[in-house]
Amino acid sequence: MPDPAVLPEQAEPHADYDQDYYAWLLDNARLLREGRLAEADVAHIAEELQDIGNSERRAVESFLRLLMLHLLKWRHQPALRSSSWAQSIGNARFELEKRLADSPSLRPRLPEFAARNYAGARKGSARETGLPLDTFPADCPFTIEQMLDDDYWPD
Repeated sequence: MPDPAVLPEQAEPHADYDQDYYAWLLDNARLLREGRLAEADVAHIAEELQDIGNSERRAVESFLRLLMLHLLKWRHQPALRSSSWAQSIGNARFELEKRLADSPSLRPRLPEFAARNYAGARKGSARETGLPLDTFPADCPFTIEQMLDDDYWPD
């Protein structure tokens, strides 16, 4: 049975980016594999690669923001700590490490991402806990090492 992800040889013109994105992806992947670079839609390929990179960065930032939010809740509501919160912290750490293993060039940017996303984590913690915003420090109280350490649980 033929692979549904592989398009049969196409007569020119090649699949159009704006008309059939899926066919365009498969067509250009085939052209690249065959070394037919002159026929590939280089401008759109470059745009898509940039978008994939941005998506990876956004995922790392999102999991980092979620991790900070849950660590803040853990620290500031000790009586409400639960296995669900511990699982959320563990999941965020796991997802971050997985993405950083795939894209290690993002690891040195974690301090920048933490600084950029801490305010959102702080506000989210205040909303979720019902505690006043000023309960939570204005600057992130956790180091990158602490946040990624499976054995770190703020008191």
